[in-house]
Amino acid sequence: MLLPKKVKFRKWHTTRRNAKRPWVETRGTDLSFGSFGLKAISAARVESKQLEAARKAMVHSAGKLGKIWIRVFPDRPFTEKAAEVGMGKGKGDPQGYCVQVKPGRVIFEIDGVEAAGAREALRKAGTKLPVGTKIISRET
Repeated sequence: MLLPKKVKFRKWHTTRRNAKRPWVETRGTDLSFGSFGLKAISAARVESKQLEAARKAMVHSAGKLGKIWIRVFPDRPFTEKAAEVGMGKGKGDPQGYCVQVKPGRVIFEIDGVEAAGAREALRKAGTKLPVGTKIISRET
């Protein structure tokens, strides 16, 4: 699984959306490495476990010839309180890492396989993620 080697702060504040500003991605919206990519069309926090499950599905479907790039990195810690603990008494313990994905962000790229195989691999990866996705290519 993907996780940072070292973090400066164990717990982060919760970010809140600003209703006055459109909440879309401005960086990482185009293909940089591969011929096909998986682009987010909704916003969510993607955990490192979900990214790993999607990556495994892509690798299994693409075979040995496919080259895969992961364009996001989960560096944001998320916390969770223990089961059956009352409200209050501080924030919970860190449980893992996630990445905040906004609409328009390219999450995965793939190259080295034919178009039908790449689309199928990206479709399978998209089902493992909590965001709505679409498949993009260099031609379109």
